[in-house]
Amino acid sequence: MTIPDHLLPQDGRFGSGPSKVRAAQVQAIVDANPGVLGTSHRQAPVRGLVRDVRRMLSELYRLPDGYEVLLSNGGSTFVWDAAAFGLISAKAQLAAFGEFGAKFAASVAAAPHLAEPTVHRAVPGSIALPVLEDGVDTYAWPHNETSTGATAPVRRVAAADDALIVIDGTSAAGAIEVDPTQVDFYYFAPQKSFASDGGLWFALTSPAAVERIERIAASGRYIPPSLSLADAVTNSRAEQTLNTPAITTLIMMRAQLEWMLSQGGLAAMADRSRASSAAIYGWAEARDFASPFVADPAHRSPVVATIDLVDDVDSNEVQAVLRAHGIVDVFPYRKLGRNQLRIGVFPAVETDDVEALLACIDWVVEHR
Repeated sequence: MTIPDHLLPQDGRFGSGPSKVRAAQVQAIVDANPGVLGTSHRQAPVRGLVRDVRRMLSELYRLPDGYEVLLSNGGSTFVWDAAAFGLISAKAQLAAFGEFGAKFAASVAAAPHLAEPTVHRAVPGSIALPVLEDGVDTYAWPHNETSTGATAPVRRVAAADDALIVIDGTSAAGAIEVDPTQVDFYYFAPQKSFASDGGLWFALTSPAAVERIERIAASGRYIPPSLSLADAVTNSRAEQTLNTPAITTLIMMRAQLEWMLSQGGLAAMADRSRASSAAIYGWAEARDFASPFVADPAHRSPVVATIDLVDDVDSNEVQAVLRAHGIVDVFPYRKLGRNQLRIGVFPAVETDDVEALLACIDWVVEHR
């Protein structure tokens, strides 16, 4: 089966992470050799790179006075354990409505020094949100559930004045607007909207979260050094990480942040992703063989669109034809086990390419 060339997108990368990398980011890596690549991460060139990324993230999110950008080694999955050791005082309440929220909840539940967390769950394709509860010092949930394509609002729990709000922003950061005053620890990895590689985590952090981190670290609680958020605070303020960071990841991220800011910042990036996802949802609703997996339009992700297919249109067969034509990574999350397409439309993805992808799917379904 051969899709006509005129239907094909210019760039066929639609993964939900790692995501499409722009050519300028690759060139930035080339330009960083030998001045930055292969040099000590404790010296000025790499520390300047870290400083640039922290500064530009602060600018992108217009962080309030006192907020700071933390970073450390590992990805978002490291944060789940780090939070259990160094951010939650005694009891957390978590919302789990997909794979990643559920994994965070499992990490917290397994921590022997913490009380059993309260976990609000929802079936995949819908969302769960926290509610006020006595004794809870930390509320946590995903902003965007990458596995299902469901998005939840980010806002403080009413009357939970002393509790921290901890949000997994991994697939939302850089493409969904958020009010930073509504969150204390908004963490993410750089391989999605920031079109970089993995190997690091970042967090937009309030003064209250820093105070909590430092208080727990001083309490005598055992915290593995590699998961120490207090060490992340100290090293971030020195424009460093505990161990050697993924330097090419930082180079790619700086190049992406430069592009984002030059194009209008977070609002402009959100507009780009919304235009692409709206095209997908409108297309699915107009087809008799496809439908949006997330039923409530208010909860449909603007960055990861999940689309169910009818039984006689096999997602695997559609994916195989697309991949043979250089259109890749539109597979569903494996544990959902659905006959589905999952399409990543982070800011670097052009809406014209999304529309071409949809035309290609139509062609494959018609000619199968």
